[in-house]
Amino acid sequence: MNRSAQYQHPMSNRFRGYLPVVIDVETAGFNAQTDALLEIAAVTLTMDDDGNLLIDESYEFNVEPFEGANLEKSALDFTGIDPFNPLRGAIPEEEALEKIFKPIRKAVKSHNCKRAILVGHNASFDHGFVTAAAERCDIKRNPFHPFSTFDTATLAGLAFGHTVLAKSCDLADIDFDGKQAHSALYDTMKTAELFCTIVNRWKDLGGWQMVNDMY
Repeated sequence: MNRSAQYQHPMSNRFRGYLPVVIDVETAGFNAQTDALLEIAAVTLTMDDDGNLLIDESYEFNVEPFEGANLEKSALDFTGIDPFNPLRGAIPEEEALEKIFKPIRKAVKSHNCKRAILVGHNASFDHGFVTAAAERCDIKRNPFHPFSTFDTATLAGLAFGHTVLAKSCDLADIDFDGKQAHSALYDTMKTAELFCTIVNRWKDLGGWQMVNDMY
């Protein structure tokens, strides 16, 4: 067997065979079943040979509200999104999901992982909207674990004593521009930086090696 066939990406053993993929959505409300998905962004992660978690690729799409979707005015005022502005270049929900899912499936395979696991800040919110949209579009091959997630709000509370994304980034020495917040891609990138920082610091403190040495 040649070397390339024997190679296993270091990521494959770090999270029990799951590839962490950071997701952020901007929506027209809080109800994943009834409220429109308006923006979705994804950041895939990779790992170097020293076990450091790194940002890999990013993807972002503006999404057309699905037929019959609820649009809460308070949510639109908060995000500043005009769902029907033609300059958004929005695409149908199913197309947006397929454009997000395709490179994620490819990244799962290239990292010798079995599935993706969603990383988000208050991850249940993002996971709920992605899952509802995939079901609405009858997409059978959702790459994400159906219920498990990594939540950076929880991890930041543990690591830095704070759960708000902007404040957590500040405590982690990650630049955060409040004027760019609530853009799906910006929030996804900052969440990815925060997740990588926490995981890598745990490793540097000996935590991951300590766990390995126990088994």
